[in-house]
Amino acid sequence: MPTTKIVIVGLCALAIAMGIGRFAYTPLLPMMQNDGLVSIENGGLLASVHFLGYWLGAVYAAKLPYSPKSILRFSLLAIGISTLGMGVTDSFVIWSILRWLAGLCSAFTLVLVSNFYIKHLTEMDRADKHGMIFSGVGAGIVVAGLGTLALMIGKVDSSTSWLIFGVLSLVSALIVSFNIGTEISNTPPVRTKSKSARTPLIWSIIIPYGALGIGYIIPATYLPVMARDIVPSPMVFGWAWPIFGATAFLSTLVASRLQKIYSIRMIWVVSQIIMAIGLLLPALYPHIVTIILAGISVGGTFMIITMMGMKEVHRIAPSHDIMRHLGAMTAAFAGGQMIGPMFASWIYGLTQSFSTSLIFASLILVATLLALAAKSANEEPMKI
Repeated sequence: MPTTKIVIVGLCALAIAMGIGRFAYTPLLPMMQNDGLVSIENGGLLASVHFLGYWLGAVYAAKLPYSPKSILRFSLLAIGISTLGMGVTDSFVIWSILRWLAGLCSAFTLVLVSNFYIKHLTEMDRADKHGMIFSGVGAGIVVAGLGTLALMIGKVDSSTSWLIFGVLSLVSALIVSFNIGTEISNTPPVRTKSKSARTPLIWSIIIPYGALGIGYIIPATYLPVMARDIVPSPMVFGWAWPIFGATAFLSTLVASRLQKIYSIRMIWVVSQIIMAIGLLLPALYPHIVTIILAGISVGGTFMIITMMGMKEVHRIAPSHDIMRHLGAMTAAFAGGQMIGPMFASWIYGLTQSFSTSLIFASLILVATLLALAAKSANEEPMKI
């Protein structure tokens, strides 16, 4: 299969799963609030239910007795259907089920793409294309952000907006599904009762990767809400999310070039510090400018860290055990994501502010870097 087609399919799969399946909820949350459908607290709970599904998907992605190709196709189609379903009803219970399903399948997609597509490109000596695949997340966020901005300007309600994104993601999922090729296995994994082939999990990267889930998810869930609280006009606060996505899109392309000079772990450490600083800005000085800067800082680093984390697993984990390590990393990330929205919404209910939760997340990001930073100085840059 040509490299270009592999990159496009992988990019689009992540754009559907993460950019829309996960992140369309963020810019649509203020619209749902305006329509009187959710509060900050219920919105945080709905986000955490989504991440419970994401966590389960990460845990079981490497254990399902089905072909990876079939799982990927099912996941993309289920994300489209669950997104469409959000616009059909206003039942919080059904919403919770749909968001849970979207989270489950988003994790399946990320783990499968991170394993098979990244591995295939590496074997083809095209590791320089990894960043293009991961840029799909940012591309999806830009589509969701600009689309939501246009819908707000056009005074379209949130239910209709969900329907529009659902149709877009479902049609895209069908196209991508028909173009998945031999880069991903069509054979169910061989199961064995023996655990001798398992290798110890690498906690020095799992812990800071889990902290990333807490650190990025607060602005990734509430950034448009924070911006709207300061400037109510959608022509202003509506740009917060597209900017977030644009920096995420560009960041992975830049990261691929940085790897020619710096090690994976060094890029990871610096990115996580930048994210921590970005979280502090609106916490210490709430203003539309600091919120935009926070969006750039977080949007410009969270996909770099995701990409570096996945590549680090491929670098140091035994080849026969990579899927399990990827699942553990993604599960830690999802665990952090579950904690973040609930904690932030609870603090918001007490203080009517996100400042405390942003400061807490910033401290967690820095505190968990110690083990990662200690080893990064001895690592050689990855040659690509």
